[in-house]
Amino acid sequence: MLDGPLLIGVLVLSVLFIIFATAKLKLHPFLALMFASFLAGFMSLMPFELIVESINGGFGSLMGGIGIVIVAGTIIGTILEKSGAALKMAEVIIRRIGEKRPQLAMSLVGAIVSIPVFCDSGYVILSSLKKAMARRANVALASMAVALSTGLFATHTLVPPTPGPIAAAGNLGAEGYLGTIILVGIIVSIPTIAVGYLWATRVAVNIKIEGEEENLSYDDVLKEFGDLPPAWKAFAPILVPIILIGLSSLLSILQYEGFGSSFATFLGAPMVALFVGVLFSFLLLPRFNEETLNGWVGEGLKVAAPILLITAAGGAFGRVLTNTPLSDFIEGFVTGSGFTGAFVLIVPFLISAALKTAQGSSTAALVVTSALIAPLLPSLGIETPLQLALTVMAIGAGAMTVSHVNDSYFWVVAQFSGMKVTDAYKAQTMATLLQGITAFSVTFLLYLLLA
Repeated sequence: MLDGPLLIGVLVLSVLFIIFATAKLKLHPFLALMFASFLAGFMSLMPFELIVESINGGFGSLMGGIGIVIVAGTIIGTILEKSGAALKMAEVIIRRIGEKRPQLAMSLVGAIVSIPVFCDSGYVILSSLKKAMARRANVALASMAVALSTGLFATHTLVPPTPGPIAAAGNLGAEGYLGTIILVGIIVSIPTIAVGYLWATRVAVNIKIEGEEENLSYDDVLKEFGDLPPAWKAFAPILVPIILIGLSSLLSILQYEGFGSSFATFLGAPMVALFVGVLFSFLLLPRFNEETLNGWVGEGLKVAAPILLITAAGGAFGRVLTNTPLSDFIEGFVTGSGFTGAFVLIVPFLISAALKTAQGSSTAALVVTSALIAPLLPSLGIETPLQLALTVMAIGAGAMTVSHVNDSYFWVVAQFSGMKVTDAYKAQTMATLLQGITAFSVTFLLYLLLA
């Protein structure tokens, strides 16, 4: 098997192959990762039996650790979307904040809705509400569009149970620390959302969209959706799992072993907590029949399928790299170069940003980067739950940087807002660039202060 600097060449060629296959050949990321796994094994002169063992083992172990969590999260997101609960959450926040600060309301709406719902879907769901709010508050539609899109984008890449951060946590072996990752993700996302809000109110507010004065009124939009579920039912599928996971993490930190601790720890296991969220989401079903219990849940499973495959393929790729002497070589390099502490976060951030910019998908950037970085964690000195959580944040920050024409989300924002492509570059692409830099800067600072 190869060793020494040649293994860096194997790593670089593997990454370039993934970028080329997904960005230029438009190959599905699952196949790109699987082919890259074989390619890395062959180029490193790994024994054939070990290549097969590595791919099978990495694929299966990651599915076992995080697969059910991803499925449960996508089912919750689908039901929130179809039942009108996502719109209800938006309506509650807008009525509390939107009269005086409409852009802030849209940013917060996006941030909350995108925790279980993909940012693309969330933007489509809330698009008519955003337009109505722009007309009601007499503010530029482009400003509301950017406020919503950046709020959605921040939690989409930083806060579990969104599938991307969950998959990254699974690849890094941090699925047992989701409570810590959620808490750190919320902390990092606050200034990230604020930057998007400031860009919306300072820059996007000057962009004029043709026909924006013709939008429906706020009340007309709500009437179009009919009866919405009560607020507590809308928020419960998101908040209850987060509270359970957080409580379990707190008990673990305090090493509490008193009455009910084992049951609370059981409920706070990510798989259990997310399934409790699924049960709460069933309260949102308009009726219990084949259309909802089979059809809606089936749609959630369809959404989960490609994420599961990409995540598992990332696990296979990571296992192949782990079974080479690459980590030993990097450990020696890192030790000799003094490249330690918070500066190690630069590596996952740059890899993730390169992948995001090249192939467009934030989720794919999160999965692939975490698979690449996982074998290197001990060499980089990343071992504690907080360090692992901050590594997920660094990868998520890169996965924001940047959204442009090869990203489906860019086109969703542009087309559902009516922005010209040049305006969308100014409004959306620049906003996501600033968000990515902000998220990484905050993550870097937290690592310096706490890790």
